[in-house]
Amino acid sequence: MSTKETGSVDKEIENENKFIKALFGVKNLRLLPSIIPGLALSVILMLLAIPIADGIGKFLLKIQGIDPTGKSSPISSVLIAIILGMIVSNIFKLSDIFKNGIDFSVTKILRLGIIFVGIKLSVNEVLKLGFWGIPIVLIVIFSALIFIYFINRLMKLPEKLGTLIAAGTSICGVTAIVSVSPAIKADNKEIAYSVANVTIFGLLAMFLYPYLAKFLFTTSEQIGLFLGTAIHETSQVVGAALTYKEVFSDDTVFKAATVTKLTRNLFLAIVVPLLAFLYLRSRVDEEHQKINVISLIPTFIIGFILMAVLRSVGDIGLMNGNLALGIFDSNSWKSLVNNIGELWGSKYLLGTAMAAVGLNTNFSVFRGIGIKPFVIGFIGAVFVGLVSYFVILILGQFVKL
Repeated sequence: MSTKETGSVDKEIENENKFIKALFGVKNLRLLPSIIPGLALSVILMLLAIPIADGIGKFLLKIQGIDPTGKSSPISSVLIAIILGMIVSNIFKLSDIFKNGIDFSVTKILRLGIIFVGIKLSVNEVLKLGFWGIPIVLIVIFSALIFIYFINRLMKLPEKLGTLIAAGTSICGVTAIVSVSPAIKADNKEIAYSVANVTIFGLLAMFLYPYLAKFLFTTSEQIGLFLGTAIHETSQVVGAALTYKEVFSDDTVFKAATVTKLTRNLFLAIVVPLLAFLYLRSRVDEEHQKINVISLIPTFIIGFILMAVLRSVGDIGLMNGNLALGIFDSNSWKSLVNNIGELWGSKYLLGTAMAAVGLNTNFSVFRGIGIKPFVIGFIGAVFVGLVSYFVILILGQFVKL
């Protein structure tokens, strides 16, 4: 083989290595085998979490007199994955062989999951709420962020933990927390505490608000708006809306609640970069450096936004009677979006990452935090409910679906 041919082969191998490094986020390819044990353990726990969450969700639906057949679980498998990880790590002393894979899952897999979740968000969903619905969502989100930030400062809660609770309470629970956490470099303890926080109060709201809303509002749209803005997690909103639909035979509430929640989720594309920017800017200011706005936005957030843009472009194509992205018909596009965003993004990738967070978290780390974050979480949840009630009372009467 000639020197020229040898150089060409070497260059091809080098390019392949660069691709693998970029794909797996591994600087040294020799470290790749060391990732497998920890990654495999995280994946196993994620796969166990899915049927457990489904089983618990079916039980919760049944005790409310709702047939769970064909209905999504109101319990997120991401939460169960964290719990399973913590149980395993606190019962067994994990060998160092798992460390690299667990760290890889907490960082690289988490970021990839967040990027994939972006495709679940579409501008088309915002348009469904109309002129009056969007201001309601905006007021609830940003008033909650400002209020919880103020309460965090007042009660002297650690900044990162307070930011995660604010994001989870004001936007969309666990998804918001895991999206914000890498941007502000939150640790596993703060992630686990925040997830537990919004899950507890979100579940309480899921059980209480469908029946409370029946007496608070006069129209189905108002009730749907309330459930969609006052409850934290997407799965919890769907569970509450499903309860209302089954108990009070009102399909409009279910539609209004899910559209409102999807619209609320869309603001992740704005709030996550904003919180990342504010946090990272404060770090730069402390060092008296000039601020480079572009460098303050993490790459995975840019990927998240691009996926949301891709989804919106595809939806707009279907709205105009064309194929999504010029390739997919309505059913194919819906299936693709669901597989990437819900199945791979929310369940598989984020579930694997959160299982790794649990594996990296010892119960002893919670001793120094105390009950303060839960007090703030409770205050935040009540505040979101009150703001949602008063804003919908004023503006919700104009929303028609």
